[in-house]
Amino acid sequence: MKATTNNKGQQQGMGGNTMLKLGAVGALAAAATLGATPVKADDFKLPPISIGAGVRSSFAHVDNASPSKDANDFTLNSARIYLGGAVTKEIKLTFNTEYVGANGSPGSGSVQVIDAIARFEFSPELNIWAGRFLPPSDRSNLYGPYYANNSQVYTDGVQDGFPAYAAGRANGVAYWGDFDKLSISAGVFDVPSTVGGPDGDNVVLAGRVQYDFWDKEGGYYLNGTYYGAKDLLALGVAAQSTDGNTAVTGDFLLEKKLGNAGVATVEAEYASYDGFGGYNAAGAAFTKSDGYYVLASYLFPQVIGVGKVQVLGKYGQADYTAFNDFNQKTTEVDLNYIIKDFNARVGLFYLDTSLSDGLADTSQFGVQVQIQI
Repeated sequence: MKATTNNKGQQQGMGGNTMLKLGAVGALAAAATLGATPVKADDFKLPPISIGAGVRSSFAHVDNASPSKDANDFTLNSARIYLGGAVTKEIKLTFNTEYVGANGSPGSGSVQVIDAIARFEFSPELNIWAGRFLPPSDRSNLYGPYYANNSQVYTDGVQDGFPAYAAGRANGVAYWGDFDKLSISAGVFDVPSTVGGPDGDNVVLAGRVQYDFWDKEGGYYLNGTYYGAKDLLALGVAAQSTDGNTAVTGDFLLEKKLGNAGVATVEAEYASYDGFGGYNAAGAAFTKSDGYYVLASYLFPQVIGVGKVQVLGKYGQADYTAFNDFNQKTTEVDLNYIIKDFNARVGLFYLDTSLSDGLADTSQFGVQVQIQI
């Protein structure tokens, strides 16, 4: 989550912007030499272009409750490059890529396009995006791994189970708008190849509605935390459907700055995947799954060295309906050191995954590092 510029001035999957301003010195010199009508530099000036990058890397010791041996893995979880710019005040472009190399996954060693968005942003209430981007979905998909609160995202069988082409993205067109504290988005997308599409006939219909009771979030993309920059009480529901198959989620975020006593955050989600989306935790086919998770964190107010300490706990449970029904229980504990919000943070994590029906359990602990520019 959280890889495109939203109208909060924030770039999803990117912490800062390097502004490149290009002139037309050669053209001006030529005009002066030829005695042509004077040309102003602004006539050739291109709009600013934002460039950024992000890296997430980890070390984990994995303990398998099966005959296989334990493992010690150094992993490049994600490496991204972000480009963005404006043609006019209302017409903008976002182009983001990701290196696919973690754990020898399919396509390992290649670079894929995760965002290619033509953005027509006329007002807070009227915005049209077209191309490849995150469709209307649950909060966890709309913040992505870089703007999540916890480090071990998308491991619970609940978060971000919507089918996608790449990193939660789909190809299509969507409308989104902010109406004070009410946010609405809706779109039409190709059916991802993971569920047998696109076939030229079926499409995915996607929509999301969110209401902010306290501070307003604003923009299309979201965060898993704001580290105390906002007081939030937000409720959201999202749904996707194709050919009678559906995915429905409801999510909740409460974040409160406790004066000089730190920041408390609670996040939760319920998800139901009925023939569309979900996870395959045990390598067996299933037709339905549903589940929930609850996450709580506390950011201490004291600055220690160059950052602050955060403690976090998360519990999730997912139930799968297949030829042999089973469930998954996931527990995560993080101890994070927040140096510069999402741009520089490092943490220790413990993740335990328990499966029923005699399936193998796993546990792991390690270190996660995230840097963005």
